[in-house]
Amino acid sequence: QVRLVESGGGLVKAGGSLRLSCATSGINFRIHPMAWYRQTPGNQRELVATINSAGNTNYTDSAKGRFTISRDNRMSTLYLEMNGLKPEDTARYYCNTNYKQRAYWGKGTLVTVSS
Repeated sequence: QVRLVESGGGLVKAGGSLRLSCATSGINFRIHPMAWYRQTPGNQRELVATINSAGNTNYTDSAKGRFTISRDNRMSTLYLEMNGLKPEDTARYYCNTNYKQRAYWGKGTLVTVSS
């Protein structure tokens, strides 16, 4: 059974930092590309960053230069380091992977950035 569990969200002031984690089980984590998405109420889930099995990363423009996606294959855990947070980063953040042609999501972790 594939399971993704996000943690690390919270309330932070603008300019602050948070580190999100996504603990995984049920997959051979080291071979799976992983991603972070975020969603605000009434809006579609949007991609934030991706990392492939080789550790190559990609970021959307909103995340570039402020966020860092990383992975610890020994711990089967995905991370998102977020610095210079802005009120517009307020969202529920989800980690994602695809396995056997199906997308898997955790329940998300809420990030709230106050101005």
